[in-house]
Amino acid sequence: MGSKRPRPGIQDDHAQNRVLDMDDEGTGVHFLIPTSWLSLVGVDDATIEVAMIRAFHRHMADFRAPYPDRLTGPIVASTRNVDEAVREIRAWAKAKWAVAVMPLPAEGLPADHPSLEPIWREAQEHDLPIANHSFTWIPPYYPGYRDLYDNIFLGRLAAHPWGTMRFSAAFIGGGVFDRYPRLRMGVLECGFGWLPFWAKRMDEQAIYVGRTAPLKLTPTEYMKSGRFFCGIEHHEGEDMLEHVTKFLGDGVPMYASDYPHSECRFPDSVSNILEWSSLDADRRRKLVWENANRFFRRT
Repeated sequence: MGSKRPRPGIQDDHAQNRVLDMDDEGTGVHFLIPTSWLSLVGVDDATIEVAMIRAFHRHMADFRAPYPDRLTGPIVASTRNVDEAVREIRAWAKAKWAVAVMPLPAEGLPADHPSLEPIWREAQEHDLPIANHSFTWIPPYYPGYRDLYDNIFLGRLAAHPWGTMRFSAAFIGGGVFDRYPRLRMGVLECGFGWLPFWAKRMDEQAIYVGRTAPLKLTPTEYMKSGRFFCGIEHHEGEDMLEHVTKFLGDGVPMYASDYPHSECRFPDSVSNILEWSSLDADRRRKLVWENANRFFRRT
């Protein structure tokens, strides 16, 4: 959806091309999210999942080696083999490219499930935030997915916000923030306009039907606490950003381009955001650098 296609090999074997694209766009640091190979999640043999995760981590170490200050990514954590997830976090936590832990939620396994506590504990121990990225055709799926067959419009429409809303609700409502007071959590590539509605609904449901754990704060207060972050989506626009920041403050949203996906406006993703007239210098700095810097703790 931009005016130029990314250079070839920017995910696989041409880190230099990716950095050249970053220079064209005026981007200092990229957070690389693994996607297509994650379709292996959900195979009967979880050792395949673990093997692919190990391979990805080795790939990240090699791929970004020439550009240690510009290419980063997550330590992927299998939720079907938590011992292995902890081992991978410990193995890569000090690697310069590793700036977050990204769990792969298995079907039927919410974020507050007791079996996942070692992952949250290990992430906090190494000062790594939890990065949630939902997917379309793999767990935790979306409402009605068994009835929608291969309808990609409905699938993508529902999958990303639903997966993230479910994850964040279990994480907050399950008391993970209270049990791990230094842990940060962010949601990526799922839009951000749903945040006020979901926060208010969580507040109401926590009173109306109760929550899954005693909470020290309301869900909205957790989202405004400086430990919850969300990537923005360009298509939701300046008005939506105004609405969300009015409700949750300007410390939550983080600039994101979705590069190199087709939704990206490359090479104008950054300049398009900077043209939003409502962003004064302070809010612009938070959106395009400071909030992500606080989330990933790069300095």
